[in-house]
Amino acid sequence: MSKYELQEQAYQASGVSVEESREFITLSPSIYERLGLEGIKELSSLFYNRIFQDHQAPWFLNIFSSSTKAEAIENQYHFFVQTFGGPDLYRQRKGKYTRLVGRHANYNIRSQAADRWVHHMQAAMKAHSILANDKEAQDSLAKYFRYTAHYIVVASEFMRPDQLSGGTTMDAGRVW
Repeated sequence: MSKYELQEQAYQASGVSVEESREFITLSPSIYERLGLEGIKELSSLFYNRIFQDHQAPWFLNIFSSSTKAEAIENQYHFFVQTFGGPDLYRQRKGKYTRLVGRHANYNIRSQAADRWVHHMQAAMKAHSILANDKEAQDSLAKYFRYTAHYIVVASEFMRPDQLSGGTTMDAGRVW
């Protein structure tokens, strides 16, 4: 399946086009400049606090059972810093390829899980000390998160074994 077909399927699942999902890139100041390192860490902390307290859906919480909350926060925080315009913390830690889909393909993630993930992220943004009052950034990030969550679901069905978790030489141990 081509990248464009995957993008179309992600659009159908999320209601957000790939172009809309990338609006955050054009914001000025950037998400990184708006939030800074501490603000991005706050977003990841708020999000994973919600995830690890989600006892209403044990099936969803089970997706995160391969890492501790601290590991999950650190991984997401590094990824967000790099994605939102800051230093390449994630690349320094994980290597050259981020392969977001490959890093999630080993997990049983379907549309229901993507929707629940987005639900918790939206709640984290609304509780965030900066994003709660920055509708432009919140709306832009909501599109990015919704599209990306559903893209991971769609694309994971087409992953080859050599594309999982960034290849065979990275991610020793439990660090995701």
